[in-house]
Amino acid sequence: MNFNDYESVWKRQDLPVGAGANLSALKETFETKRRKSAATLLARDLLEGLAGVLVSGVFAYVWWHIGREGWPMVFAIALVLGVSGFFARERLRVHRTRLGAEAPLLAKVEADIAELRHQRRLLLNVWSWYLLPLAAAIAIVCFTLARILMIQAPPGFFTALREHPAALLWIVLYFVVVVPLCFWGVWAMNRRAVRKQLDPRIAELEKLHADLLSTD
Repeated sequence: MNFNDYESVWKRQDLPVGAGANLSALKETFETKRRKSAATLLARDLLEGLAGVLVSGVFAYVWWHIGREGWPMVFAIALVLGVSGFFARERLRVHRTRLGAEAPLLAKVEADIAELRHQRRLLLNVWSWYLLPLAAAIAIVCFTLARILMIQAPPGFFTALREHPAALLWIVLYFVVVVPLCFWGVWAMNRRAVRKQLDPRIAELEKLHADLLSTD
């Protein structure tokens, strides 16, 4: 599974101004931004979902290669496929709630506000539905392989490892420092996306929504 943060869903668009945005500009650019957001979310869901299936296939191949002793891998596969299933569910949800081109502007603005608020919740809770399951899957795979290595290590393997402590140090640093930093980076960048992109865009659409209501 790749760990691209969801800030990439919004970063291709102009930085939202927020509540100070010009109403005429909001109306003129609304449809373009709406289509662009829908396209980038579609790409996100498809790529992340397919990535999860691919990683699950790799885990299954490793399990097949090491034999029945690798049975805990089934839980790692289930966790990763669960994340892919989440993205598939997102696609179904979007399909059910999609408005046609003939829908009035007010309805489209309300739908966009609801969608942005939904995405905001996802980004702020990325640990619970994305990072934590993937972290658990990685931990299961690592512990499974470590247990098998302890049992099936070739003669002299651990002696050689003790004689080259730098290699062991790099392994420890990778799993204790590098991997946690990657997860923290995804979390931090998602929160930045909410602060810099989603919240200002929601403020823009709420301003447009209020204007449309006042002119009805």
